[in-house]
Amino acid sequence: MAGRSGQILQIAIAGKIWRVKMSKNWVNMGKFMLASFLILSLSGCAVAFYSRYPRDKARIKELSDQLTEMQKLRAQETEQLKQALAQLQSKLKGEIDRNEITLGMEERGLVITFVDEILFDSGKAVIKAGAYDVLSRVAEILKDKVADKNIGVEGHTDNQPIKHSGWKSNWELSTARATSVLHYLVDNCSIAPERLQATGYGEYRPVASNLTNEGKQKNRRVEIIILPKVSKADLDSLERQKRAYESGEEMPQFEKHLK
Repeated sequence: MAGRSGQILQIAIAGKIWRVKMSKNWVNMGKFMLASFLILSLSGCAVAFYSRYPRDKARIKELSDQLTEMQKLRAQETEQLKQALAQLQSKLKGEIDRNEITLGMEERGLVITFVDEILFDSGKAVIKAGAYDVLSRVAEILKDKVADKNIGVEGHTDNQPIKHSGWKSNWELSTARATSVLHYLVDNCSIAPERLQATGYGEYRPVASNLTNEGKQKNRRVEIIILPKVSKADLDSLERQKRAYESGEEMPQFEKHLK
């Protein structure tokens, strides 16, 4: 009986040892499978990365070169516009002193702002004869100092509804005023028409509150904008593309489709 009990104990011990070994084997096998999976995954990523890397590196350099060139052109244009600003300040000194015209360098370009009274009678879009001289002085700079730049002409109003002037809305009035200035620059000052564009914004881009008479007067305006060829938006877009390629976010469309 004692011998049989000893055999049973030996069998139990052997079974336990077997289970421990099997447990270790399963753990080791699990570790091996996990390691294999990670190696294969990383290898795949590495292969994918290195297969794209030469092209991406070339694209990043191309974008970097483009960005450098555009930044250089932007700096040159900014200096050119600053020189034009100085000339305009000299030619328009009287109007500036009387607060009839303001000048400013903005991201969109060099902005020449006319209060509407200097150019038009109330509710009208026909340029007053007294405004011919000041527009002609501006045109001299447009033809001389910035002859390679496009020009935007924008009309703006306050928020007073149209009542007696016959226009359907402030949009029509502001657009007609911008177009009148455009035609004067083309027909009387020989500005090339392909350089010009006219836009009417009505009351929807105020620069001051319409709750005061002073604010309304500032909002009733015509702006002539000397537009740079390289805008800040262009630079920002190119910079975003470059960062996307550097971070690996950007890839050709067919690669995106495969993923």
